Amino acid sequence: MRPGAIPCRVVTSARAPEPPPQHVRAAFGAKDATPELIDAGPVWRCDDVALRPATNPAEAAWVAKTLGDLHVPDLRVGRPLRSSDGRWVVGGWAACRHIEGRAEPRYDDIVSLSMRLHQATADLPRPKFIENRADVFAMADRAAWGEQDAPLDAALGGKLFDSLAEGRKDLELRSQVVHGDLFGNVLFVGDAAPGLIDFTAFYRPPEWAAAVVVVDALAWGGADEAILQRWSHLAEWPQVLRHATLFRLAVHALHPLSTERSLRGIERVARQVEAL
Repeated sequence: MRPGAIPCRVVTSARAPEPPPQHVRAAFGAKDATPELIDAGPVWRCDDVALRPATNPAEAAWVAKTLGDLHVPDLRVGRPLRSSDGRWVVGGWAACRHIEGRAEPRYDDIVSLSMRLHQATADLPRPKFIENRADVFAMADRAAWGEQDAPLDAALGGKLFDSLAEGRKDLELRSQVVHGDLFGNVLFVGDAAPGLIDFTAFYRPPEWAAAVVVVDALAWGGADEAILQRWSHLAEWPQVLRHATLFRLAVHALHPLSTERSLRGIERVARQVEAL
């Protein structure tokens, strides 16, 4: 899920997603297709084309080029599509080849995929757009790592953030390009390899990206608590979990659609992480 373009898994939009207009569908070769919303959106299937909003053209172009060149063992990739005139983005929409599958609660498989994926992205240069992002997710990321203060709502996670941050320590892990929002964005169908159709880029350690999956799975996916121990062999695991939890707390405390009810899951995870 793209920061700034796709709602966070913590909250849902109060307004139903709008389908891609006909001129956008036509530009990507799906003029006569009837748009079908995939799960809760905002991705729309138009025959064999998948269309999603793209509010940042530079980021969308980077994602297209990255996914176009990405090769990971046991991973299906929805290859990006150019429009009829060669653009990656048309009218605020980007496209890729549709791949079958739905999000499923196969969280250990997603963490395993995260580690394989980030072996393949280890040498990618840091994208320039990461430094310029100023959306909720970018602000939350910097706050979680102690790089920048953010106006966190105390009642919606800010107070708990401050408490958990007291135990935060610097990590000695190498940062690289990682996908920071795999939860809910990996597709499964039968025994086929998992599928990936998007890339939410952050520049953090791969262990942190794996920890974000675990935090999300515990907070909102109903994962069993033992998942914390199953991945405890990863380097600096208690601290990367703390950083990942701080990130999700900061997102929640900043997001305008957050509620006290949607905070409960991440509160539970914070207690579990604090006890490690």
